[in-house]
Amino acid sequence: MPDDEAAAETGDNERGGPAGERSPATTGDAGTAAVRADGGNPSSEDNAGGDSRSDEGDRRDEEPSDTMRERAGENRIKLWLLLDANRWFIAVLPLSVVFVTVILFGVLDPTPLVTAVEAADPIETLFQAFVTATITGVTLVVSINSLVLSQELGPLGDQRERMEGAMAFRSDVEDDLEVPAAPPEPSAFLRALVEAAQNRAEDLREAAGENGDTEAEVSAYVEGLVAHASAVSEELEDEQFGTFDVLFAALDFNYSWKIYEARRLKHEFYDSLTEDARTALDDVVNTLTYFGPAREHFKTLYFQWELINLSRAMLYASIPSLAISASAILFLDNPDSVVGMTFGVHNLTYVVAFAAAVSLLPFAVLLSIMLRVATVAKRTLSIGPFILRSASRSEDLDWE
Repeated sequence: MPDDEAAAETGDNERGGPAGERSPATTGDAGTAAVRADGGNPSSEDNAGGDSRSDEGDRRDEEPSDTMRERAGENRIKLWLLLDANRWFIAVLPLSVVFVTVILFGVLDPTPLVTAVEAADPIETLFQAFVTATITGVTLVVSINSLVLSQELGPLGDQRERMEGAMAFRSDVEDDLEVPAAPPEPSAFLRALVEAAQNRAEDLREAAGENGDTEAEVSAYVEGLVAHASAVSEELEDEQFGTFDVLFAALDFNYSWKIYEARRLKHEFYDSLTEDARTALDDVVNTLTYFGPAREHFKTLYFQWELINLSRAMLYASIPSLAISASAILFLDNPDSVVGMTFGVHNLTYVVAFAAAVSLLPFAVLLSIMLRVATVAKRTLSIGPFILRSASRSEDLDWE
């Protein structure tokens, strides 16, 4: 993976780009910016606490965006290729590069491939290596995946502990959401948490009231959280687990920064906030803290799901790969086995290029799926209010 890729443990907001790529939403940023425009910069008539509010506005200008592309600083097409594009489409890309490259060298090489085959056995050597690599690679990947998935197996006591832990977490969430039973589907469960955070933010707005010292800051925080939660909730609606859409929407919710902002507000304006407002802030943080473990749990399940798909896909891909490689060894050792020219290039070059591309199919499948898994893993290294990405934060932090 590229080193410059953002190591954010939260995801981004909307979808955009070619062929189903997610387009960034501007609702959250626009709503927050509108509030900041009024509350972040005090007028000349309001000198009391003006420097403090200006500093707060500057700090809010430095907060990360609610869109993955803007926060990560990556090209939209690149993110689409890494995360959202169909994995079979991504697998075809390197195979196309191999095919075109072999054809290109076949055109540029002053010695035709037919001449090389007459003098030696380059085709047999190449495809023997492909056969060995395919068998070894598929066996190794399937074995590793089986080892990882074997962690799901265990005695009754271990399974009971897992069940008790899951039920305890659901019970805590149900108490916080004040519902008799939390939704069983992953997308609906995450959506319930996001909407609960949105409702707690609305409660915070009412509890804070019209307090001149805190109204602008609280209002900006609430507007940003409500707009962001609303957009993520729409993404999660009717999504089915097993597709990447559920996890992508979960990555969109920038919960870690929302936790940090809520705790900062409570600390800096503790004396100005009413008891109800402080309680409302605690409720917002408490609800947000449930989202992190839930997202990590569903991320783990998704990784296991993808590993199963990877093992199956590589087994499927190994069949044509081995068949083509073996056929090339058996039937392409004779220069007369393929005759004729097409567009000035000997047809043997086209056949070898195609055979080489198909022989690399298991590797291409592995590459396409691991690109997504590695990207998601890098963006979710941390849980809770820790921001691993680089951010334009002030070097002189006020710890008081």
